[in-house]
Amino acid sequence: MDYTTLGKTELKVSVAGLGCGGNSRLGQGTGKSVEESVGIVRKAIELGVNFIDTAANYRTEGIVGEAIKPFPRDSVVVATKATIRKAGALAPVEQIVESLETSLRELQTDYIDVFQLHAVPPALYDRVMDEFVPTLLREKEKGKFRHLGTTETAPNDPGHEMLARAVHDDCWEVMMLGHHMMHQGARETVFPYTIKNRIGTLMMFVVRNIFSQKDYLRRTLSELAEVGDIPAELAAEDDPLGFLVHDGGASSLTDAAYRYVRHEPGADVVLFGTGNPDHLAINIGSILKPPLPTADVKRLNTLFGKLQGVGLDLPDRSQKR
Repeated sequence: MDYTTLGKTELKVSVAGLGCGGNSRLGQGTGKSVEESVGIVRKAIELGVNFIDTAANYRTEGIVGEAIKPFPRDSVVVATKATIRKAGALAPVEQIVESLETSLRELQTDYIDVFQLHAVPPALYDRVMDEFVPTLLREKEKGKFRHLGTTETAPNDPGHEMLARAVHDDCWEVMMLGHHMMHQGARETVFPYTIKNRIGTLMMFVVRNIFSQKDYLRRTLSELAEVGDIPAELAAEDDPLGFLVHDGGASSLTDAAYRYVRHEPGADVVLFGTGNPDHLAINIGSILKPPLPTADVKRLNTLFGKLQGVGLDLPDRSQKR
């Protein structure tokens, strides 16, 4: 496993982080038992993964808490999130504190390494800063969590508007954002500032359905070509991203997707999720591989660098990796 320092938190974290959400939710969404899901977390840790990301609304905090019991607490970095909205409106701050307390109980721990506000939309950012952050910083002083973070709502904020503001506020130590081969906007709007201000980054939406479902990819490229966002000849190809898979290049589009984000300047932890323990080593292996060939990266950036919000759909339960 390779490790990096998560911004100004100074936490030493694995570059591959186990995500416990998505439709799989460690296999809970696909019929796995709690014991099987606990086994997935433990196997990931045994393979060198020390960063685990969960959330209150994933309903996997209890699984993570059980899974980390055999390991020294300081050997695992646990991140979780509190939902900030209730019935479509901003939740009262008391609910966020209650969520923190519940997470501590579910995770069976005295402290959370990274406590994040989940899916903050641009329109609510000012209120989050005014109403949530001061209270949470007081909870941090009590030792309930070590570092404060925020996550964007990628499908509803494809231009990273919330994070483009948050990177200038000192309270945030960690940020989670969407970035992939056809959604590259963070390179200009987020990463220069997270690097400058030493804000740790967690990369989500790395492997999407658009890279595994050929009809979806063709339909999307056809729509993009119609409005002039990509060359028409690319949309006409039978295997438009096939140039990435070759000797010396990626072994698959999934492999390419992980490697593309892993080696993006400013990307710290690449999150992956699975409900299948056999896929843990495959996903980790891709994240640990060298960068894609320079020519392939340049072609991806030339073709898709100006796109925004492409392929930001929820994962399909049939996608086991």
